[in-house]
Amino acid sequence: MNNRNIQVNDYGRLINIFNPQNFDAKKWVAIAKGAGMKYITFITRHHDGFSNWDTKQSDWKITKTPYEKDALKQLAAECNKEGIQLFCYYSLLDWYRSDYQYETGKTGKGTGRTTKSNWDSYIRFMKAQLTELLTGYGEISGIWFDGHWDQLDNDVDKTLQSKVNWHYDEIYTLIHSLQPQCLISNNHHLTPIPGEDFQAFEKDLPGSNTTGFGGASISQLPLETCETMNDSWGFNITDRNYKSSKMLIQYLVKAAGHNANFLLNVGPMPDGTIQPEFVDTLKLMGKWMEQNSATIYGTRGNVIPPKTWGVLTKKGKSVYMHILYTPEQNAFIFIAELKQPIAKAFLFNGKKEVKFKQLSEGTFIYLDGVVLDDVDTIVQLELK
Repeated sequence: MNNRNIQVNDYGRLINIFNPQNFDAKKWVAIAKGAGMKYITFITRHHDGFSNWDTKQSDWKITKTPYEKDALKQLAAECNKEGIQLFCYYSLLDWYRSDYQYETGKTGKGTGRTTKSNWDSYIRFMKAQLTELLTGYGEISGIWFDGHWDQLDNDVDKTLQSKVNWHYDEIYTLIHSLQPQCLISNNHHLTPIPGEDFQAFEKDLPGSNTTGFGGASISQLPLETCETMNDSWGFNITDRNYKSSKMLIQYLVKAAGHNANFLLNVGPMPDGTIQPEFVDTLKLMGKWMEQNSATIYGTRGNVIPPKTWGVLTKKGKSVYMHILYTPEQNAFIFIAELKQPIAKAFLFNGKKEVKFKQLSEGTFIYLDGVVLDDVDTIVQLELK
């Protein structure tokens, strides 16, 4: 809608042909669960303002399409049944509504809106929709906001005082009052604002900035980084630049090594199914997780900074060295920060012993006789 400057009246006609008739919440949850995922972040409303649930605040919604059903209701029921936590992505910006402050926004300039915006009306609309999400669909584990960046030029100081424009104090208080356990994150690429419960990074590991909008300082909040399976967030019929299972497994491992969750995006096809290329890759990731999940789930990263050869995760007295790339010194790895006494070292799962030596300047892990895995060689160190 934004990239092609599609006007609201023209874009609105899509409601008559949108029909994800093959959407099956059971299959979606099974695919996610099979890949080793613990929670699903569902796009309840993206930047075109279309609601994928039966909102009472607008007719621009999925239940007014030929499909007619409430996708969120089905997904929430299946997630609850299967023990998968449900988060709701919610777009702050809107290219469709005229009460959104589009005059000062960065995007959606070509959608033909001429009516003067009414910001107070738009804030009331958002709060009413969020109330629906948090009162009509059971336990919601998190709200994942996006679109703050559309109004950056309209911020007072581009940091904490930006909440004056978005009424974050009111919105965050509303969310926590309706469901106190519900976590809030905001993909604004800034230092977290008071009231936010975890910090989101987009297409970058925490602290990195390969995208141009990363590089935000890392807070003490829990961390999450999101990435696509090809180059597109939504379904793109011409995008065949699929990331391999190896690339995505290594991304997952590196995220854990940076002390972050990994949120892997799937853009479903128009009929409501997940394309087979994604399903195949997720199955491979799930097989890897079946064997190696102990080195990921419940661990902490950044106990020792990431290295050129890989990362380390830690749980209790177990340290897991994830060797993703051939070390500069093929015969050994030296970790200066690792000085706590080690009781034993061995290949994870294989249990083959790995030699090591600890000196005052750090620890040497010797790789002679170790055949490096193409994806991830995991050496488990048990601390005394």
